Amino acid sequence: MAPDPYAWSWNPEALVLVLALTAGYFLALRRHPAPAWRRACFLAGMGLILAVTITPVETISLHYLLTVHLFQNVVLAEWAPALAVLGIPAALAATMPRVPALPALLLWVVNYMVWHLPWIYDAALRQPHTLLHLEHAAYFVTGILLWWPVVHGDLTSGAKATYVFAAFALASPIGLLLALIPEPIYDFYLEAPRELWGLDPLLDQQLAGIAMSLTEAVVFFAAFAFFFAQFLREQDAA
Repeated sequence: MAPDPYAWSWNPEALVLVLALTAGYFLALRRHPAPAWRRACFLAGMGLILAVTITPVETISLHYLLTVHLFQNVVLAEWAPALAVLGIPAALAATMPRVPALPALLLWVVNYMVWHLPWIYDAALRQPHTLLHLEHAAYFVTGILLWWPVVHGDLTSGAKATYVFAAFALASPIGLLLALIPEPIYDFYLEAPRELWGLDPLLDQQLAGIAMSLTEAVVFFAAFAFFFAQFLREQDAA
């Protein structure tokens, strides 16, 4: 039987990961202090990870709805990494290896696409304690690499705006395809209980694709608007 959809999962792996990352972060700040806004960003990123891995979001993702699972993926691959990278002070970032922009972007896109292939997606959901954890870890790590050149790289404002727009343009077809394909493609959710929110598998998939594209757009277009405005100010000043 499927669990209560509104039960908390208390995912021990996520709890240990967040605690370890947070402890390591604050230990590093003893040598490289960060302003309050950076600390708030990092903690918000960690909070987002917990919000989608130990709450009913995790339960619904693993047992009921593709829509919620794709939202979870966006948080782990884009939102939480962006906040975590913003939380790193410049002095600490300078001690770490440089992350080249193009390889980081391509690695993130390829990782994102591969995990959404139906046979891999279904396999991960059927192995939640091994393959699915690997999937989520890969989202977060490649998300960190994606945002690193934007926050701590030496790209110009115009290049950063272009980079962020390219990330959205390359990833958005996944959500659009899911919204347009006329039949469900993930067998796992065909077999899932359908009593939650009254969504049949096809409608769930269509809503999932739309929600995925919209939640991606929130973070990418916010970053794009910021750097594009900065680029325009620099042009005016020049």
